[in-house]
Amino acid sequence: MEVVVVVLVVAAVVGLISVLSGLRVVKQYERGVVYRFGRVNALPKEPGPRLLVPFMDRMTKVNMQVVTMPVPSQEGITRDNVSVRVDAVLYFRVVDPVRATVDVQNYQFAMLQVAQTSLRSIIGKSDLDDLLSGREKLHEGLELMLSTPATGWGVHIDRVEIKDVALPESMKRSMARQAEADRERRARIITADGELQASHKLSEAARTMDANPAALQLRMLQTVVEVAAEKNSTLVLPFPVELLRFFDRAAQGSGAAAPGAPEAPPAGQQPAAAPQVAAADEPAEVGQAGRTELPESASPLQIPDPRTSEE
Repeated sequence: MEVVVVVLVVAAVVGLISVLSGLRVVKQYERGVVYRFGRVNALPKEPGPRLLVPFMDRMTKVNMQVVTMPVPSQEGITRDNVSVRVDAVLYFRVVDPVRATVDVQNYQFAMLQVAQTSLRSIIGKSDLDDLLSGREKLHEGLELMLSTPATGWGVHIDRVEIKDVALPESMKRSMARQAEADRERRARIITADGELQASHKLSEAARTMDANPAALQLRMLQTVVEVAAEKNSTLVLPFPVELLRFFDRAAQGSGAAAPGAPEAPPAGQQPAAAPQVAAADEPAEVGQAGRTELPESASPLQIPDPRTSEE
């Protein structure tokens, strides 16, 4: 009797151990692929506790979450012959766990290699401007290139994006000079346009002031008020040039109408010399005393030539 009890206890313990060894828990974000004697079960195990046949079944858990995989930087030459380094990021998830474990040995490594080759291929087909500004089309092209092999592996590509584009230093300097020149061109065009508009407005203002002379006086008073508001010790008072011209014409007219005034000589002619009047009242004795006669034999004073050398 005791032997039977011991056998039953041993059998219960062995059965309990077998049941516990075949018990598996599948998490919510996982699916279980069961192999029975090496053959895969077509229906993967859903989340929850799952009981496997001991010593017959083997289960592989596959993660169904979205995988974020950074693609290493790839060097390439664009279509316009510019060498760049481009890195990207890939987002994908498994939709068929059976095909992801059976059809490919390591689907994550396979997706990494396909992403690198596709990135290098898209670099050679694109221009530098597309890599810098038109990335939406490149993202669509990369996703299409990756979806073709991924569909056969039970993997779905959510999105793929170019993360960074590294340019050579010489290219960065050239682009900076180009941007600076473009900014300077736009600044000059804007300045010239402003000058043109200002000239149109000034011409309209001049025509208005010409039609209304009082407007010029009001403008002058407004300028005086603006200058006086700065609390300066010097006051600049504008004086119209037309008033100076008026005074000049008035002065010329008054000078021509003055009676007995000597007329100005014509241009290019020297004024006539004043007539010499003989001093009739001068005494003869004074005139003779003031004049001394030199002897005829006297020779004029000779000045030595400085160019002759003295011995």
